[in-house]
This record gives sequence, structure tokens and C-alpha cells, in this order.
Amino acid sequence: MANSAQARKRARQAVAHNKHNASMRSMLRTAIKRVRQAIEAGDQAAANEVFRKASSVIDRVADKQIIHKNKAARHKSRLSAAIKALA
Repeated sequence: MANSAQARKRARQAVAHNKHNASMRSMLRTAIKRVRQAIEAGDQAAANEVFRKASSVIDRVADKQIIHKNKAARHKSRLSAAIKALA
């Protein structure tokens, strides 16, 4: 257990930040799943629209350093390649 006032405050902040980051990570995973579902359905127009929204979410999460920027780029690249393969 934290002994100093500073350490107690940092522990409280860590709980809040962890909760927020988990929420953002969940939002990211949901966005990626929606794109994959659209790809599996075979609808390229819908997949492109969902991908555009997912790209925004991926970039936002990477900007907040919840995931690494290279991981974000990898997700976007693979999703984009999967959409192009539909054609």
C-alpha cells in the first residue's frame, strides 16, 4: 500500500487511467471487428465506409499512446489490403 500522499494520489490516478485506457482499447477492438465482419460479408462499399471510421479510431488510440503507432499502421494496412482483395 502507498505510504505517502503523493503515492496514494498516483495510485488513484492509475486506476482512473487504466479504466480509460481499457475503454479506448475496447473501442479499437470493436472497430476492427466491424471492418472484418463487413469484409466477410463481401460488401466492399460497406467495408470501405466502416474502414474509414475505424481508421479514425485507430489513429486516435495511437495518438494517445494506448497502442504503438506501428501497431496502428499494421492494423490499417492489413484491413486495407483485405478490402482491396475483395475486388
